[in-house]
Amino acid sequence: MTIGLSWQQRVGNQRDWVWRGWQIRYTYIRPRFHDENATPLILLHGFGASIGHWRHNLEVLGTHQTVYALDMLGFGASEKVPANYSVELWVEQVYEFWQAFIRKPVILIGNSIGSLISLVAAATHPDMVRGIVMMSLPDPSLEKEAIPAFLHPIVAGIKNIFASPLLLKPLFKVVRKPGALRRWAGLAYANPEAITDELIDILAGPPQDRGSTRAFIALFKASTGSEFSPSVKKILPNLTIPMLLIWGRKDKFVPPKLATEFAKYNEKLEVLYLEDVGHCPHDESPEQVNEVILNWISRNI
Repeated sequence: MTIGLSWQQRVGNQRDWVWRGWQIRYTYIRPRFHDENATPLILLHGFGASIGHWRHNLEVLGTHQTVYALDMLGFGASEKVPANYSVELWVEQVYEFWQAFIRKPVILIGNSIGSLISLVAAATHPDMVRGIVMMSLPDPSLEKEAIPAFLHPIVAGIKNIFASPLLLKPLFKVVRKPGALRRWAGLAYANPEAITDELIDILAGPPQDRGSTRAFIALFKASTGSEFSPSVKKILPNLTIPMLLIWGRKDKFVPPKLATEFAKYNEKLEVLYLEDVGHCPHDESPEQVNEVILNWISRNI
């Protein structure tokens, strides 16, 4: 890790791109000695995170190939809009970014919902994706499978109540405070030393942006809908590209045992568990994760 530089100075060349009329923040790092045959990387953050969450990874992963990172619509420094959010919408954001700036097969690297976006993008746009690295891969469809069909309308009704702006507006004022974000990070990370003031600064900045409350309400409503529930188990068997799934054994948000379950659906899915690591391996154990990813790329791509 580079010590002494702010996270803004460690995430490459930040730029803004207008996508479908919305402002999107992205960044990139090009290697000093550019290899035309090297496969570019696109990094996709998790829910509530941003480009800054890759501050320990971008420079190292960009040593030999160009690496990009995107703030997904509604997050980071990208515009906060009351859109109809879905995994598919973010997949299209990634694909159209790729069409605009890259136009050669890439490796997608995602954390949490960023890994789900990577998986769906590989299935939807095979011309874009040469391989995927996923960390802490959620499968929202499992919730529906676990609930008896006759209870689905009741559960949907409860979710609609909690998705009311009357509840979400005051809730958002609480959850965006640094103290609340620090407690959330305490659940996401196994190692308290990884929860630095810099991390809280990265998480606490975007929720203060104009439109963030409306975007939060739209995101919450979307997360309770079927559009947010692509089935990992249905997608995996149809992919033929190299895939790496990294999971912290102390992940409290998504059960680590899912990794072994997912591996049953595709023999090309390589699983790696990390000890004493939580939901965000790339940020909690960046040296280890960077080395694992680079070694995997050298062996498979």
